[in-house]
Amino acid sequence: MPSHPPRDQDSAPESAGPPAPGPGSVLTPDVDPAATSTPAAADAQQPDLGATGHAIESHFNHSVSITVLAVLAVLYTLYFARSFLLPIVIAFLLSFLFSPLVRAMARMRIRPPAGAGIVILGLLATVSFAGYELSYPVQSWAASAPQTLQTAQHKMKDLLKPLERASKTAEQVQNAAGGVAGGGAARTPEVVVRGESIISRIFGTTQRFVTAALETLILLYFLLAAGDLFLQKLIKVLPTRSDKRKAVEIARKTEASISTYLLTTAAVNITEGAVVALTMWILGMPSPLLWGAMVALLEFVPYLGALTMTVVLSIAALTVYDTVGQAMLVPGAFLVINIIQGNFVSPMLMGHKLALNPVALLVGLTFWFWIWGIPGAFLAVPLMATFKILCDHIESLAAIGEFLGMRDENERRAAVRS
Repeated sequence: MPSHPPRDQDSAPESAGPPAPGPGSVLTPDVDPAATSTPAAADAQQPDLGATGHAIESHFNHSVSITVLAVLAVLYTLYFARSFLLPIVIAFLLSFLFSPLVRAMARMRIRPPAGAGIVILGLLATVSFAGYELSYPVQSWAASAPQTLQTAQHKMKDLLKPLERASKTAEQVQNAAGGVAGGGAARTPEVVVRGESIISRIFGTTQRFVTAALETLILLYFLLAAGDLFLQKLIKVLPTRSDKRKAVEIARKTEASISTYLLTTAAVNITEGAVVALTMWILGMPSPLLWGAMVALLEFVPYLGALTMTVVLSIAALTVYDTVGQAMLVPGAFLVINIIQGNFVSPMLMGHKLALNPVALLVGLTFWFWIWGIPGAFLAVPLMATFKILCDHIESLAAIGEFLGMRDENERRAAVRS
């Protein structure tokens, strides 16, 4: 057999790696042979890599990251699923509003399905009657809207003369600057894109509005007919007797508080609308029921509702009265009624626990208007109040409910003494 020469132990292995990059290759590290580094001081603190890794892997950082992602996911869902969520939210709020009535009929031996049907039929009859009674005034005002605005503008011309002069001056300056910059070139035609009308923003298309209304009514009926079904299911799955008792207590208190708030708010708004309608009739305004209904509806939107109603009443009054002074009595009377309702009647009926502070109202109104548009503005106050009541009855969320509430006199005195 042929003999192989002995292999030198220092020789390179048979499976050698890739060859080292030659000079000028892109893989050659760029090292400055003249560079020097300053050695660390002898007493310098050594980095604790273990503490760094522990901080990165800590539960706090993970919980904060998960919380941020969850909040962003909720905002994304609320915005892009608004057409699906709006009927559900409205149905749940109406179920809180009408559930005491269904329970009262149940005590009169009317079963919840029959009581829910009575409530739905009564709601449909009320809405249909109100729509029928208000249809003629709404159509007449809508038909005469261009002429109404022209008449109001003509009567306000004397008051708006300074603004018109300033606007004309600014327009002349802008035209002169445009002529100098453009060298007398022809103007580029402007393309105006018309947005959606107010009616379409509120209700959307007729098909979407009818679909959402039917979905709301059907879901409302099943919620009212189910009664305590979901509470019974929750009690059944809870493990301990104390948890069952606590769940029943929280559910009863929360439902009672939300029902009280919604009933009180609706009663206050309807009463204010009736007072405004009577005042408009005394002042000689046409269609007083229309103005009362608008007040009862717009009062669900804090601040913006009263501002919108003031502007609408001012324009309408300018077309009815001969002088501006007489016309201003109409929005002035509404503002007096609104101030009395907002500063005396509502705080007395709502109390400290159900009241929301103005900052929370404004932030909530802005948030829900941004998420759901004009329907979100109408639902902002009931949703904020519902969230506050839930926080007040859940121990882990009690601090949030406290921040959303008003400040009473005891807190004010304590803050002054401190």
